[in-house]
Amino acid sequence: MKKWYRWQDYAAGAAGLFTAVAVLFTRQQNMSTTLMLVFGGLLVVSGIVNLAMPGTPVMEYAQAVLAAVLILSPWLGSYTGATGAAWTSWIAGAVALVVTAVAIKPSTDAHHNLGISH
Repeated sequence: MKKWYRWQDYAAGAAGLFTAVAVLFTRQQNMSTTLMLVFGGLLVVSGIVNLAMPGTPVMEYAQAVLAAVLILSPWLGSYTGATGAAWTSWIAGAVALVVTAVAIKPSTDAHHNLGISH
């Protein structure tokens, strides 16, 4: 599997970047700024790690967990009333979760193929 190639990791990273930047133009409430910056930033980092080290399923699963927590963050951080921030978290988290789910099987297959060749 080639490095810096998979569109799924670019999409997950872009969703994270959008979430982090969205704190500048959406109304924030309670913990929304913190959660959006933290989980958006972590999605960017996980996307970069997945691009640099393809075939690492544990990172794909970590990225999926980050995306799922981003989806849950409006309830966890009590900012469902800030609709722009909440919808950003829900949509960006869902996009990241779906593209990561698509990437898990190829990553697992690449990991197993690397293990067989040694």
